[in-house]
Amino acid sequence: MESLVSTMMAALAGMGIFLGVIVVFLIACNWKIYTKAGKPGWACIVPIYNIIVILQIIKKPVWWFILLLIPIVNFIILLIMQIQLAKVFGKGVGFGLGLIFLSPIFLPILAFGSAEYQSDANAVSGEK
Repeated sequence: MESLVSTMMAALAGMGIFLGVIVVFLIACNWKIYTKAGKPGWACIVPIYNIIVILQIIKKPVWWFILLLIPIVNFIILLIMQIQLAKVFGKGVGFGLGLIFLSPIFLPILAFGSAEYQSDANAVSGEK
């Protein structure tokens, strides 16, 4: 019985370490995305402020934060935010969908890849 408990504890510790490494990696990805956009990287780890900064990065009004507090509406706004994040880095809607459904794969591509932040509003909206 004791060996079973110690085995379970070791497995939980291993999973905790694995998840910790993933969290640190995703924070590093977000940090890099923020710095690519000209914002301080540390902003990605500060609750609430990180949402305000990402809204600035994707060129949406700060009052959208209030929309994130409304059930069901928040889901739709998050989808729009991820697609818009892809667009401000010169990627398409498909990449935005990748950010939504496969973020552990697409965030590092966005962060450490060749994507550059497009600061002008016309490039983001697709207008010429």
